[in-house]
Amino acid sequence: MELKLTKNKKMINKTEEEWKKELTPEQYNILRKKGTEPPFTGKLLNNKESGVYMCRACGQEIFSSDKKYDSKSGWPSFFDVIDSGKVKLKDDSSLGMKRTEVLCGNCGSHLGHLFDDGPTPTGARYCINSASLGFKKKDGVEEWIS
Repeated sequence: MELKLTKNKKMINKTEEEWKKELTPEQYNILRKKGTEPPFTGKLLNNKESGVYMCRACGQEIFSSDKKYDSKSGWPSFFDVIDSGKVKLKDDSSLGMKRTEVLCGNCGSHLGHLFDDGPTPTGARYCINSASLGFKKKDGVEEWIS
């Protein structure tokens, strides 16, 4: 079955074996199995560089550094996405709590969760795993997590 993102753009549709070959075990666990990295351990948590955060699985640009803030939660946090079409939101009642899962709109990979306790102007807190992201500096240099 072929998944559709929009009328003209097809979603990436790889087998789990293909994902396993392309991602580290930690990235695979988070992006494909909906895992979570321990708080305060992610490589991009304290990143202060200007640039764009991308889905580690497919490279789609999702978050801009000017929307990143320190939520004190232990994970990189953003108060907005570059464009609402870049992510899909899904109800998540796992672990006995009601949350909103954030998925890449291009490849369907798990990025993290969305909460409604963020700063103005949106009130949103996109709480995202570092291992699910790549980062491209404003000067165009990509810094992928390995």
